[in-house]
Amino acid sequence: MDFNLFMGDIVETARAEIRDAGYKELHTKEDVQEALKQEGTTLVMINSTCGCAGGVARPAAASAVHYDKRPDHLVTVFAGQDREATEVARSYFGQYPPSSPSFALLKNGEIQRMVERHEIEGHSPVEVVTKLQTLFDEYCEEV
Repeated sequence: MDFNLFMGDIVETARAEIRDAGYKELHTKEDVQEALKQEGTTLVMINSTCGCAGGVARPAAASAVHYDKRPDHLVTVFAGQDREATEVARSYFGQYPPSSPSFALLKNGEIQRMVERHEIEGHSPVEVVTKLQTLFDEYCEEV
């Protein structure tokens, strides 16, 4: 089995899941800088190929946004794939340590709160949706 071909399939499937959920992929540092300086609220999903990303984080990312309040902008970077974009995105996250998968909620380019890997791994997608929607209630406007 060609490992690179296998990993390419996994990565593309992971990318497609989050794109199909309405998140814009950010591949370069310029993409990140442009997206994260936007006014309003922005949810950044740090995607990855681990099991908790596929089994919990991406399903939660897709479901959480079907809510009365939601971020103005939905974006994603892919840890381990789009390294520069991920590094630049993490520079916006203040004192939060690197974590993937994870979610960062920014308002006008300033970090408000993160849902870190330890709040995802070992939890159900519904629990993570609840965490995200609690943040939406606090920081986002009604749609």
